[in-house]
Amino acid sequence: MPVLRSGFPHRPARSLATVAGALLAVLSLLLGLPGTAGAAAPGRAPEPAHPGQDWAGSQIAAHEGAGAGAPAGAALAGSVEGVDVSSHNGNVAWSTLWNSGVRFAYVKATESTSYTNPYFAQQYNGSYNAGLIRGSYHFATPNTSSGAAQANYFVDHGGGWSRDGKTLPGALDMEYNPYGSTCYGLSAAGLVNWMKDWFATYKARTGRDAVIYTSTSWWKQCTGNSSAFGAVNPLWVPRYGSSVGELPGGWGFHTIWQYTSTGPTVGDHNLFNGAYDRLQALANG
Repeated sequence: MPVLRSGFPHRPARSLATVAGALLAVLSLLLGLPGTAGAAAPGRAPEPAHPGQDWAGSQIAAHEGAGAGAPAGAALAGSVEGVDVSSHNGNVAWSTLWNSGVRFAYVKATESTSYTNPYFAQQYNGSYNAGLIRGSYHFATPNTSSGAAQANYFVDHGGGWSRDGKTLPGALDMEYNPYGSTCYGLSAAGLVNWMKDWFATYKARTGRDAVIYTSTSWWKQCTGNSSAFGAVNPLWVPRYGSSVGELPGGWGFHTIWQYTSTGPTVGDHNLFNGAYDRLQALANG
């Protein structure tokens, strides 16, 4: 039997269950500390803090200037007027826009994998009911989750497509990061691969090649002026002035030009580069 040394009282050894319970208690306390619950996954940024302030061109205007575009006559010939909207527009007066000659619209549906536009139904269905050909777009945050995850979230929350002659293919909004590093902390190759993931997932879900919204300046800075998408994905390019200007690498022509952020009724106005029957063809796929 064990011998007890003089002067030291005997204490029973702690059981494994007791030790495990203590560790679990410490872990529970740590998880309850501010900033630990709901933290971003390792290597990922937190979910967007103000997605209602992010729309197609919000960061273009902030970084490249917001001008009242005035397309030249040549640009207006054989084109179709359109608009794009998001939650910052609230309920949109679609009949007013229709009566002014607007014939298509893009509506923000989602951002990252946590935000849906609270005005989406009024804007997406309202434009359709007024007679417009409409589509939806996703504001990308490539540092918060994968391209596939965001494409799936978009399709599941308004980004689908149907061959009804009134629905445009979805669009991916790639522009300056509203929350930090201009290029989302990714390399040019990393961003290109993220977009490839997004576009491949969207096509697998819908059967359509999505449109891409991006500015030439951002594209050059953040993708190294990649030419990876020009042969497949229609280009929607913002430039607030009298002409569309230089295009990003890979595209020989644009499909949609966002020419102003200060137009009537909603602000963002666009021109489709072609006649109305070509717009219908884009919708029909």
